[in-house]
Amino acid sequence: MAAKNKEMKTNVMRLLEQKKIPYQAHFYEQEGEGAGSDYGRSVAEKLGENPAQVFKTLVLQGASREYAVCVIPVERELDLKIAARCLHEKSAALIPVKELLPLTGYLRGGCSPIGMKKRFRTYLDLSAKDFPEIYISAGRIGAQVSLAPGDLLRITGGEWAAF
Repeated sequence: MAAKNKEMKTNVMRLLEQKKIPYQAHFYEQEGEGAGSDYGRSVAEKLGENPAQVFKTLVLQGASREYAVCVIPVERELDLKIAARCLHEKSAALIPVKELLPLTGYLRGGCSPIGMKKRFRTYLDLSAKDFPEIYISAGRIGAQVSLAPGDLLRITGGEWAAF
């Protein structure tokens, strides 16, 4: 279907196909683990896309100890006070990187809001409405999928948020 090589197909792509959600697979060369504040911008450059249209997945834990997923443009930093308000929490913090894999099943730089080990409340930044499609991680470093923002909300059970 959308992935050219079945060996390169990720679980995210399989889930999208299972739910009959149209997407396009995109692959790029990446050295090492996804890290650093410019990693997302680097991905956008490698894809040849506008960084405002490429989104990153951040996992937070609120004061209630509940987890939530925030999907925001790679070029932006998440204001934790605003995020806490959107999540209806007194406070929120990014989870430590060492907790990402056991909690979600994904490594840093390859974390996708689709197909986590457990379904968490998911919030997509309102800026995604500006684009017919956005890019998110396909579940591993070096792979992205593009899809309609509404389809991302549908498959994750997510909501819009003004981060």
